[in-house]
Amino acid sequence: MQVQDLMTKKPEYLDSEATIREAAERMKDTGRGFTPVADSEKLVGIITDRDIAIRATAQGMSPNDKVGSIATAQVLYCYAEDDVRDVLQNMHDQKIQRLVVLNNEKNKDFVGVVTLGDIATACNDDDIGRRVVTACRHYH
Repeated sequence: MQVQDLMTKKPEYLDSEATIREAAERMKDTGRGFTPVADSEKLVGIITDRDIAIRATAQGMSPNDKVGSIATAQVLYCYAEDDVRDVLQNMHDQKIQRLVVLNNEKNKDFVGVVTLGDIATACNDDDIGRRVVTACRHYH
């Protein structure tokens, strides 16, 4: 199974000039804890609810500060045609639950997001199920 078969398509992103408050409101409204951050439609980072709750708070930041100031600059990604098993191994190795999905190595257009939950929901393969469990073991 390929990532494109189960990813969330047409994902939203925040502009790097959006405020931390706007990011939190968007996450609350959409029920998501993860949002890519872009500058002129080019991905420049990722913001999570954890970044807001821990990084921004620990640094004494204001809800009016720019989301780009606390976003994680390293954008981890996979490609739409990647095999789900390879993506699960990558998630396990990187200790993450979500990846940005790019269309291909040539264009690298942002086309989706894939999560451990997407994989767990879509897959009924016992081997993939075991891999999901293994990838989740480092979370508390």
